[in-house]
Amino acid sequence: MQIERIWAMPNKWTFLIKPIANLLQEEMATHHLWVDLFAGENSPAAITNDLRPEMPTEYHLPALTFLRMIKDESFDDVLYDPPYSPRQVKECYDDVDNAPSFDGRSTFWSDTLTECTRILKPGGKLICFGWNSMGGTMSRGFELKRILLVPHGGRHNDTIVTVELKTTK
Repeated sequence: MQIERIWAMPNKWTFLIKPIANLLQEEMATHHLWVDLFAGENSPAAITNDLRPEMPTEYHLPALTFLRMIKDESFDDVLYDPPYSPRQVKECYDDVDNAPSFDGRSTFWSDTLTECTRILKPGGKLICFGWNSMGGTMSRGFELKRILLVPHGGRHNDTIVTVELKTTK
C-alpha cells in the first residue's frame, strides 16, 4: 500500500487541491467510466450528479435516489466526495428544495457506500475523500491500495483520500 502526505492550501472544491488533482490524474488514467454522485464543480467524472440544481452536473438528485437508478456492476469507477460531517451535510443541503431530511446519523454515508459497491464492477476503483480513511471498507469487498493525506495547516482538518479496488461481488 502506498501512503503519501503532501501539504496544500484548502479549497472547498476538492478536485482543485493540487495533490488531489495529481492523484486523480494518475488514478483515472487507466479506467474510463467514472461516476461522481456528489460532483459539485470541477468533477473529472464522465457521469455527474449533485443535489444542488445550480451545479454543472448531468443529474440533480439525492445521492441514494441517483445510485438506485443505476444497474448492478455498471460502472468502472466511483468518485465519492460527500460532505464530510453532519454539519457539512446541513450546510450544503438545508436550503435545497429536493433535499432529503438529514437526521445526523451515519447512514447517510454507509447507505451510499453500500450502493457504490453494488454499481461498481469487480476490479473497479473507489476513490473516497473525507476526514477519515474508512473508504469502502474490507467488509464491502474493497482492498485499500493508496492513502493520500493532505494537511492544510493551522486548525484545518486534513483531507484524506483513499483509493480502493473492489475485489468481490
